[in-house]
Amino acid sequence: MRIAVTTPNGNVGRYLSRMLVRAGVRPLLLMRDPRGLDEELRDLVDVARADSFDRDEVAAATRGVDALYWVDPPSAGEDPLADYARATDAVVGAVTRNGIGRVVFQSSVGAEKRHGAGEIDGLAATEMALDGLDIDVTHLRCGYFFTNLSFQLDAIRAGTIPVLLPPDARMSWVAPRDIAEVAAGLLLNRSWSGHRVQAVHGPADLSWNEVAEILTEETGHPVSAVRVADDELRRDYLSAGLSAAAADAMLGMSIGLRDGFIPEQPRTAASTTPTTLRSWIREKLDVA
Repeated sequence: MRIAVTTPNGNVGRYLSRMLVRAGVRPLLLMRDPRGLDEELRDLVDVARADSFDRDEVAAATRGVDALYWVDPPSAGEDPLADYARATDAVVGAVTRNGIGRVVFQSSVGAEKRHGAGEIDGLAATEMALDGLDIDVTHLRCGYFFTNLSFQLDAIRAGTIPVLLPPDARMSWVAPRDIAEVAAGLLLNRSWSGHRVQAVHGPADLSWNEVAEILTEETGHPVSAVRVADDELRRDYLSAGLSAAAADAMLGMSIGLRDGFIPEQPRTAASTTPTTLRSWIREKLDVA
């Protein structure tokens, strides 16, 4: 079985590529710039140059592929949802043109809403497009990545994290490595079929207050979560150079998942993964 992985240098892909190698697979890695491949992987993988926003490049790179791990790449443009639409068109084109029979798609909690969750709406559109094909597909509805804390290092060091959600509202938090482990199992397991959703919820639901408490204990200095108004954070995004559409897409991910939102997939043994936020902070987060 020929397995292809997109964004292999991403938060999940960097782990998934190595897991497949350890399982005896020689994966095909789709990269915008193959020069970015880690030297240690060069003799263990195949690489194809492809921009995941480009329909023709992705189709050319995935000829002969049986199973695909697809990630909609992060948007760097002024209209994130337009970029998600391009990525959706690319994966649908590749699957259709090359007869790829199995796809594992990295989605997000909130995609079940279909509309009203900012950038997550782009993931929902990819889910729906893949469900419209006669293939086997599993959508990984992932919780909030631990790695998102890396974007808030300055705030953590200053002791105050601005948040849009109520600080005492719990949501699922997950380590990217655990997502990769679930993905690897699905890519290597040929027994499942049809259109499926697999939640990846991490070890526990946490509120921002609880996250701040863990950060306080692990960093040795006080950290608190402080709720800010939607308009205030939007102004901050615009001041940082984001377009109006990009600012709204980022805000929408939080705004759309508050006020009573409950994930479609409940937490079960199948969706609970082992890595704790505390252990991840100790190993990965440099707050010095």
